This record gives sequence, structure tokens and C-alpha cells, in this order.
Amino acid sequence: MSANKIILGIVTAAVAGVVIGLIVAPEDSKKTIRKLKKKTNSLANDLITALEKSKAKAADAAGELKAEGKAYASDVADKAETYVDSAREQVGNL
Repeated sequence: MSANKIILGIVTAAVAGVVIGLIVAPEDSKKTIRKLKKKTNSLANDLITALEKSKAKAADAAGELKAEGKAYASDVADKAETYVDSAREQVGNL
């Protein structure tokens, strides 16, 4: 399971728990609604923060993979050049 799905599941469960808890709580409805809005905003901000961190990690990983790919391509090109030079020498010696 991806980290984003896990985070989304946790946030969804937390929101559901808060909603149920506030609905059955012995307070007037206006207080309950205010608390619900406040908690929902807090959870939404937490989710946004978690998603931004995941996005940054993904961007870092993509950058690392790109650098590794360039290094590998450079190594392959160097080896190919070595083989081509060797083949030219052998053809020249014929």
C-alpha cells in the first residue's frame, strides 16, 4: 500500500471518529458544529502537510534516479567508445 493511501485512510478514520464523537456528545449543536469545523480544518491541514512531504520525497527520488540514469548512460557511452576504438585498431592492423 502506498504511503498516500495509508495517510488518507488514517485521516478518513479520524474524521469519522470525530464526527461520531461530536454527534453523540452532550453539547449543543452550535458548539458541536464549531468543534467539527475546527477539527476538520486541522485534519485537512495535516493531510496537506503530509502530501507536500510525500511530493517532496518523490521529487527527490526522481532527481536521484535521473542522476543515476545519466551516470549509467555515460558509463555505457564510454565503454562503447572503448570498444569502437579497439575495433578500429584491429581493423587498421589487418
